[in-house]
Amino acid sequence: MSAPVVQGWCPGAHRPMMSGDGLVVRVRPRLARLSAEQTRGLCELAEQFGNGTIDLTNRANLQLRGVKEDDHQALLAELAGLNLLDAEPGIEVRRNILVSPLYRSGDRTAQLTQELIDRLEELPTLPAKFGFAIDTGPKRLLAADSADIRVEAGTDGLILRADGAKTGCRVTETNAIDRLIALAGWFSERFTPETRRMARVAATQDLPAEWQGSAPGGIGTPPQPGVCDLGALYGAAFGQLPARQLLDLVTNSGATALRVTPWRLILLEGGAAIQAPDFVIDGTDPLMTTDACPGAPFCPQAQVETRDVARILAAQIPGSLHVSGCAKGCARMGPANVTLVGNDGRFDLVKNGRAGDEPSQRGLTPETLMTMDLT
Repeated sequence: MSAPVVQGWCPGAHRPMMSGDGLVVRVRPRLARLSAEQTRGLCELAEQFGNGTIDLTNRANLQLRGVKEDDHQALLAELAGLNLLDAEPGIEVRRNILVSPLYRSGDRTAQLTQELIDRLEELPTLPAKFGFAIDTGPKRLLAADSADIRVEAGTDGLILRADGAKTGCRVTETNAIDRLIALAGWFSERFTPETRRMARVAATQDLPAEWQGSAPGGIGTPPQPGVCDLGALYGAAFGQLPARQLLDLVTNSGATALRVTPWRLILLEGGAAIQAPDFVIDGTDPLMTTDACPGAPFCPQAQVETRDVARILAAQIPGSLHVSGCAKGCARMGPANVTLVGNDGRFDLVKNGRAGDEPSQRGLTPETLMTMDLT
């Protein structure tokens, strides 16, 4: 098997990525939120220009797949009309911000996120995948999600923490973004082509004492499908949202907005909990702990079809399952109890590891997988 190609950037709207079924065009919702009107518009664009689905990524972004190159500029114009596009491509790339999705309008999470958005031009030169997390609720919800600089709840107030560091520095709502920009500057002066993430730089160079000393607060439990104070939560198997069904769900639930999360969950703000057979409504559904990339033929690097296999095996694996089309493991960066990696039309098996780890068995067919004990 040839080594998979690791891209140094993620797809955006202005700079999409070519996949096996066309362009992948990423939409970054501001404050992880789309109004009901924006949601309906995006669903219609997914059907008009894409393959009829919307991907929910582990960075809480949305992606349209299967877009023809000739349609790209027309799609951008439509996204701009929905106010889902930054006019300046450079700003879009920098707006890589994870937001704890259970915030309320005007609270400190919303205020800090909006201030960071307003001040993105002040950031120094950073790698394309460099990201931020605003995780300032009563409990931290984004501790396990990818980010390089975190503004989060500490044991005694807010802290700013470099990813990879055990502690951070105390900040206030007034100076948090000032300090964030300063820490980004420290990183910008030190990263290399080999160390393009904060955790790697912090591991190889001494992080100044001024950025350390205050412990992060407790970690909360991410929400599950069901009703919450803000509305109704629905799961998306493999992070895939069928556009027509999502449009119907938003309309029929009476939701005023949609919030996206990095956990394959959507929150229908103000929406009622209604029957939704195309979405996951039970937090114990094994599909909520199963990851699978689009696979072949949708990704040119995938060696196998993934999602049909994942759906069948999900109920047979008591822990987490990751079915990856290649060794990159895009759908799940962390380890899973069982990881299956595509290799020349068959699967390699990794137990309690990542897609790039050494497999314990190789060359397994889908038929073999259905009958063997994978635990």
